[in-house]
Amino acid sequence: MPGSETTVVMTPVVRDESTSGLLRELVAHLRQNRTQLREEWARRITEAKLLTAMSPEEVFAEATAVYDNYLEALETGSIEALETYARNLSERIIPRGVETNEVVGIVLLLRDVLARSLFAKYRRDFEQLDHILDAYEPAANRIAITVSVGFVQERERVIRQQQEAIRELSTPVLPVRERLLILPIIGIIDPQRARQLTEQLLRGIRVNRAKVVVMDITGVPAMDATVANHLVQTVEAARLLGATVIVTGLSPEIAQTLVNIGVDLGKMNTVGDMQGGIEEAERLLGYRVAPVVVETAAAAP
Repeated sequence: MPGSETTVVMTPVVRDESTSGLLRELVAHLRQNRTQLREEWARRITEAKLLTAMSPEEVFAEATAVYDNYLEALETGSIEALETYARNLSERIIPRGVETNEVVGIVLLLRDVLARSLFAKYRRDFEQLDHILDAYEPAANRIAITVSVGFVQERERVIRQQQEAIRELSTPVLPVRERLLILPIIGIIDPQRARQLTEQLLRGIRVNRAKVVVMDITGVPAMDATVANHLVQTVEAARLLGATVIVTGLSPEIAQTLVNIGVDLGKMNTVGDMQGGIEEAERLLGYRVAPVVVETAAAAP
């Protein structure tokens, strides 16, 4: 959900001596077969058509780093290094279009590759295999959750940044001349965008030391009572900063909404269109239109 942030706290795992011993044993096996298992995992990733935005060399390099961090987390029970790497990996691959299902998929593939290796090693000792898997599966599940959640959190952060950038582009505060700003608004205004609009406008007034703002809402198709009330509050906030807001492009429907919430339109400076708003702004600022006299050179006798 936009604006929300998922926070997952992974508590330290308390291991008994037998579990620690089993994990050390399986980590030793996985390190001994590191080259073979990494290559198998990278091959499975390619066959499953995951991480297609990356080259085979990049996939293998990342697979190597994830594998080593994975084993360290299995051996020590600490996921801090893996969390850090997962965040860094996410920062690199999200801009390239890698999806959440791909990250979850490669982690599950690694778990499968390692589990098959354990089955092959202990296939003649089912009792030991049961003990090894009992120790391995909870740790593997925890690691998979850590990597997946880290990716989702980074993806949410990127989405929030993109949404913020889109909102800023959709509500530009434009200085057109000294002490005069124009704020053209296009599209639906929800409460979150209305708050951002107010913040941008007040910041623009302060930075540009503006005295008049022309707020054009011709491109706003509709406005509910909550947003309309916020618009009125924005006009009042601008007035407290010493700026007069001229609202242009007011539709009959929005005007009716303002009346319904008790706004006295006689106290709000409104003009029919943006051109008229700019002319009114220039009048308030003391500008006047003077005719330009073009002198032509006298014709030679």
